[in-house]
Amino acid sequence: MAEDFAKAVDDGLRLSKRLYFGKDRAVAPPRSLPTMDRMGRSLLPTAPMVYAVIDNPAIVDNPDVPSYQPHVHGRCDPPALIPLQMNGIELEVDCYLDTAIIRITGSWRVHCVMGSRSCDCRIAIPMGEQGSVLGCEVDAPRKSYRTSLITLEDIPKNVAEKPERVEGGILISNIYTLTIPQIDGGTTLSITMRWSQKLSYREGNLTLDVPFTFPEYVIPAGKKMSKKEKIALNVNVGSAAEVLCRTTSHPLKESMRKPGKLSFIYESEVLAWSKEDFSFMYSACSSQISGGILLQSPPMDDVDQRDMFCMYLYPGKEHGKVFKKKIVFVVDISGSMQGKALNDVKNVLSTALSKLHPEDMFNIIAFNDEVRRYSASMEMATEDAVERASQWINMNFIAGGGTDILLPLTMATEMLNDGGSDGSVPIIFLVTDGAVENERHICDVMRKNLTGKQSVYPRIYTFGIGIFCNYYFLRMLAMIGRGHCDAAYDLDSVEPRMRRLYKRAISTIFVNIAVDAFDDLDEVKVYPSFIPDLSSESLLTVSGRYCGNFPKTVKAKGLLANLDNIVLDLKVHQAKDIPLDKLFIKDQIELLTAEAWFSENKQLVEMVKNMSTKSGVMSEYTQMFIFQSTNKVGETIKVQQMKKNAYEKMEAPRSDKMMLLPFGGVGFGNLEATSENTPHGAGERKPEAAEIIVKAASNCCGNLCSYCCCPCCIQVCLKINNQCAIVLTQLCTALACFGCFDCCLEMCCDNRSVS
Repeated sequence: MAEDFAKAVDDGLRLSKRLYFGKDRAVAPPRSLPTMDRMGRSLLPTAPMVYAVIDNPAIVDNPDVPSYQPHVHGRCDPPALIPLQMNGIELEVDCYLDTAIIRITGSWRVHCVMGSRSCDCRIAIPMGEQGSVLGCEVDAPRKSYRTSLITLEDIPKNVAEKPERVEGGILISNIYTLTIPQIDGGTTLSITMRWSQKLSYREGNLTLDVPFTFPEYVIPAGKKMSKKEKIALNVNVGSAAEVLCRTTSHPLKESMRKPGKLSFIYESEVLAWSKEDFSFMYSACSSQISGGILLQSPPMDDVDQRDMFCMYLYPGKEHGKVFKKKIVFVVDISGSMQGKALNDVKNVLSTALSKLHPEDMFNIIAFNDEVRRYSASMEMATEDAVERASQWINMNFIAGGGTDILLPLTMATEMLNDGGSDGSVPIIFLVTDGAVENERHICDVMRKNLTGKQSVYPRIYTFGIGIFCNYYFLRMLAMIGRGHCDAAYDLDSVEPRMRRLYKRAISTIFVNIAVDAFDDLDEVKVYPSFIPDLSSESLLTVSGRYCGNFPKTVKAKGLLANLDNIVLDLKVHQAKDIPLDKLFIKDQIELLTAEAWFSENKQLVEMVKNMSTKSGVMSEYTQMFIFQSTNKVGETIKVQQMKKNAYEKMEAPRSDKMMLLPFGGVGFGNLEATSENTPHGAGERKPEAAEIIVKAASNCCGNLCSYCCCPCCIQVCLKINNQCAIVLTQLCTALACFGCFDCCLEMCCDNRSVS
């Protein structure tokens, strides 16, 4: 899909050569077009973008000053995407703990379509780390559009009420697209996009990265046009700690400073839009492990009226010693892992082994429908052992066979449980790209096998590759094992995401975290159910709902790497300015979905549906739709307030309509694709050779002349000689065998008689 999108943008940039804006300048593609092997990435959006969807190239023209270009015959299949010119952009970011809530408001003009014609507009929203779309609003002169969520059961099934479906959905893991239908040429769109994403943490600093790199071809034509760029940033760390700004990508001006809070603003008239992503690094933690607990009452319209809480722990700048590791890599080498996926995993493993210390221990298990072990027992990570392990990986990591996860996981658990307690953290690092039938049974077995024989029982870190594995099975395994889970849905992100998860796994500094105050509450639900370990590479946040009373100070106890048991005093505060219901809703929905899948509990499913529709965060049981409202001509646009938590209770006027976007969930695995070892990227059927020939023959005019007009072809045909006409006649006769059109044959015969 990403390659198709980039190709459509490339076609759109070529089509935009038809536009003329007087003597100021013409809209043109980039000066140096990227090579084909790199075009897929370079033409993907690196900032919020809007594109005109062009299936009829004849409508492409300046809506203000017609250029009277020669008429173009034919269609664009698939449609071309012309990037729209942007007239203004405003970025507003609120950072709370390790989460950022982002709101971008911009103005785009349909500058490439005749004023008398209309086209669809494709909105692309690129997001940062673990981004999740929260909504999009579009205002046009006569219509407005709003996104919301609806449960799958509430989608009308009968033909009369069945909603229209529009293009969009997840392009790649961090880019979401949606389509607004039939916008008139020359229209100016005011668009607001909202999403949440995670902040990265390293060496005591939190870093925000927002995609904000705009290409040159979205700059409006005309030297005198005003271009305003604005950025507003608010930071709230949840405590009275001093916030220190480290680095920033844009010239921000401090507008407010209070204990634990910081605000900046930037506003300027610019000649060109931002050429780099918005980045901001700041520090708010002490030198040692610290944290706190935030409390908040639920919103009035919340279905769950239990109070909300959040516990957070900062690793500290001088976090101290990291635990020794006993790690078993459990890697899927089934047939579907063949190619780039397995090569990237091998690269990460080789690097991971080299980063182990000599006092660490390791082993490797490769599995398909059989199991191969590097060693019968755990081995010290000496230089010689690491070298032999790398050679073993190259010899044994050969893709083939089916997928059986239970046996290798059981073997890994037995290896780690037999070692006794030596002050190290035992880790199972599972990598797979498939789904298996006995996943619930595997979770039951692992829950029983992770016993209290050791002071620290084995932690489970899971990493999924592609769209065929059951992400919620992997999430449940990680929750049972007090670890973490991550996934790479596109092959290009396998290596960086797997490296990040591994770095988090081997940087543990505080384990067996327990909070006695949770047991003293009348009722409590903690997300996740088992508190994970604290790593030097990230904040630890635990959220939930409760009934009862928290004390003024809560004690959190655990074990350090030097085997000292410590108790942290966490102060309890009321979170007045921090929206706890928005910060952790994505994690809560995913964890509850994993629990609902594992327990097959319908009540949990209903809870996920309510949380999803209320918050606007997509889930496996809801689907995003676009709600169109018609505004009366001459009146100020008034946005109809919608109930975001109950579509079934909302009655829209007859003139309004609902349009469904493609389902955005990742699903619960694909057993059929796993059993057939379907390779990654094989979601769509590739055309047969005959189909390629027929398509090429039917579009030969457009491909050879690059949107040239048919009168040119007629002039060429009139000037060909008899011999050439005979050759063309024979060629068209051959193409007719593949179902090609007969008109080409008739045209050539007529031309021969004229000659």
